[in-house]
Amino acid sequence: MAKFNENFLDLKESYLFSEVAKRVAAFHQKCPDRTVIRLGIGDVTLPLGKTVVEAIHTAADEMGRAESFRGYGPEQGYDFLREAIQAHYSTFGVSLDTDEIFVSDGAKSDTGNITDLFSKENTVMIPDPVYPVYVDTNTMNGRNIVFINGTAENDFLPMPDRSVHADIIYICSPNNPTGACYNRTQLREWVDYALENDAVILFDSAYECFISDSDLPHSIYEIDGAEKCAVEFCSLSKTAGFTGTRCGYTVVPKAIRSVTSDGREMSLNRMWNRRQCTKFNGVPYIVQRAAAAVFSEEGMKEARKMIAHYMENARIIADTMKQTGISFTGGINSPYIWFECPFGMNSWEFFDFMLERAGVVGTPGAGFGENGTHWFRLTAFNSKENTVEAMRRFTELLNTDPS
Repeated sequence: MAKFNENFLDLKESYLFSEVAKRVAAFHQKCPDRTVIRLGIGDVTLPLGKTVVEAIHTAADEMGRAESFRGYGPEQGYDFLREAIQAHYSTFGVSLDTDEIFVSDGAKSDTGNITDLFSKENTVMIPDPVYPVYVDTNTMNGRNIVFINGTAENDFLPMPDRSVHADIIYICSPNNPTGACYNRTQLREWVDYALENDAVILFDSAYECFISDSDLPHSIYEIDGAEKCAVEFCSLSKTAGFTGTRCGYTVVPKAIRSVTSDGREMSLNRMWNRRQCTKFNGVPYIVQRAAAAVFSEEGMKEARKMIAHYMENARIIADTMKQTGISFTGGINSPYIWFECPFGMNSWEFFDFMLERAGVVGTPGAGFGENGTHWFRLTAFNSKENTVEAMRRFTELLNTDPS
């Protein structure tokens, strides 16, 4: 019989957010009349901007006319969108060639699919706590994973240990789930470590649009030398509400190269291009026109208005943590608030407690790694009204007897 990939046996029984959904569904069945406020999964709630919707309608009309109909598009993305992304990076002082930019259906897919380019013998360094896709996809491939500890003591921003070697390094900044954000000096140290170890950094910048501090980098390519060692992933999911529309982009610099044992040179950019041409049919034309509209002047105004809405919610949640004396990170340059569970509970205990007593859903930190066992994540992706009500319930919950 066919042999299955036994590495799947090393995965947790269910994906984190599937377990959250399962418990919420069970609660709804038990208490159908209770109103539940969801501050758990990082899914946006505001509709697409007017400029984006108009671009979708225009592109759909084009597809309905023979003279403007388009079939298969380029797997790398249409030039009009790659050029718009290129211009966006220039606002950070980063210069990219358009053939270093690859349009995709989202950062989640690409951070997992990029593992196709690397040998299974590579050692992968992953922070703990972390977005579970990084761990799961490398576990599926059977790679050796080395974890580095993110804790309250280092503000959940672990730094490289020169005594430990890694070939592939995952960094997410602003971080999911902790909301912590690396500064330029810290990223400089990571880039230096990668160059010293001939390693590749897989830099997830899906939340760069939430950075408001002008001293913080939006892209790892703002650090000299990063173009020789870093691949960057970004997404329009949170920038412009594309969680259901699906569009992201990955930057693979042409300077990242390796030499085989027999002297043959390999280009990561060419490998990714080859991989995409073989395994990916490209993002739909209509979606790419919508994405390009995001980068227009009016589209960016609308996107910034959305981001301001969510960051106001983050402020409300962060203020509640301050008022109740709970330790937390995030909520300033990130839509996530990561806080220490009250009452000495572990994160799944607090998940059930808050759901059953307050009707509020968050995400247990244990789902992001061992260092999240007693921590919890709330998101700002809801209405202001619901966020205010959730925090009222949360504050009231802290004054109850948990026994």
